[in-house]
Amino acid sequence: MRDLVVDRFGPTVLSDGAIHRASLARLAFATPEDRNWLEQLLWPRVGERMLAWRQALTEAERPPRAAVVEVPLLFESGLDHGFDATIAVIAEESIREQRASARGHAALSERSERQLTQQEKSQRATYLVVNDGSVEELEHKLSTILDMLES
Repeated sequence: MRDLVVDRFGPTVLSDGAIHRASLARLAFATPEDRNWLEQLLWPRVGERMLAWRQALTEAERPPRAAVVEVPLLFESGLDHGFDATIAVIAEESIREQRASARGHAALSERSERQLTQQEKSQRATYLVVNDGSVEELEHKLSTILDMLES
């Protein structure tokens, strides 16, 4: 897969032989065609890996009480149908931008344009969590949902 990405976007997406995510994002989000090409390359592979992982967990001698996968474009990719429940974690747009910028994410507006709105995600998800506080508060909210799923 790495070679396909390099063939498409050039060697500038590499750093020490590995894909440099920020460089790839800058190029992939430059045009809808490039973004779509990358999504069509990645999404089937992501789906296959998630299914294999879930199967392995199901077949484990002691399966975990829950298996959690973070998928940024879950609904957009159509992968949401492979889950028993989904959780939309949303926040005010200004908070989202601040957090993404702090993680060094570039092309924020281009990324947001590709995503469903916070309202659309909220409507499609099984559960909704508003992430407007601390990490500890988020963990508590998510733990509460996990507890509900187990009962």
